[in-house]
Amino acid sequence: MSTQTAGSYTITRWDESTVGDGEQYPRLAHASISNKFAGGIEAAEVACEYVLAYATELDGSFTGMQLINGVLDGRKGAFAIEERGCFGDDGSIHATFEVVPGSATGELSGLRGKGRYTAKSGERAVPYTFEYDLG
Repeated sequence: MSTQTAGSYTITRWDESTVGDGEQYPRLAHASISNKFAGGIEAAEVACEYVLAYATELDGSFTGMQLINGVLDGRKGAFAIEERGCFGDDGSIHATFEVVPGSATGELSGLRGKGRYTAKSGERAVPYTFEYDLG
């Protein structure tokens, strides 16, 4: 049986650089980010790496990995998540994520799950939902 939890995250650092020729579109970029999670997932310093494909200045998609080391609903451990998403000229970001199989440690060993979030322009905290099983 799955458990659903929710919370929010805030971006604490964003370093982005263009990959290759950044003068025209489409173009690629790499971003190294730090996030802070609150709610069902509690983690103070979450490392995240993204590859972004810009179709235009404001539209595109991304894929990334985050390494979460903290607490999930009272259980301590670490796990990696893989993300896929898109962003648009309205400033919104829509993404889904899934636990990387076999990556969970500690009291989270055996963790499986997936979630989603939508970030809206101008909002500091990004709400997420996460449905998971500990097996």
